[in-house]
Amino acid sequence: MRSLAEAIGGVLAVPVESVSPGSFGLIGRLFALDMPSSSALTQRRFGWEPTHPNLIADLAAGDYPALG
Repeated sequence: MRSLAEAIGGVLAVPVESVSPGSFGLIGRLFALDMPSSSALTQRRFGWEPTHPNLIADLAAGDYPALG
């Protein structure tokens, strides 16, 4: 989650700081859990090969229309 926040904060030029997961109630505690994921199984089963950047790289690129 920190990497996501840092990528978004970098694009928006806003500071990112750590806060207690409890600050966000149940959802904060859920996001604080260590839940790694991988596309390895999907790649093996279906022969899929990713062609686009990963989520963090995509967010950091900032190729999104301005809001508002």
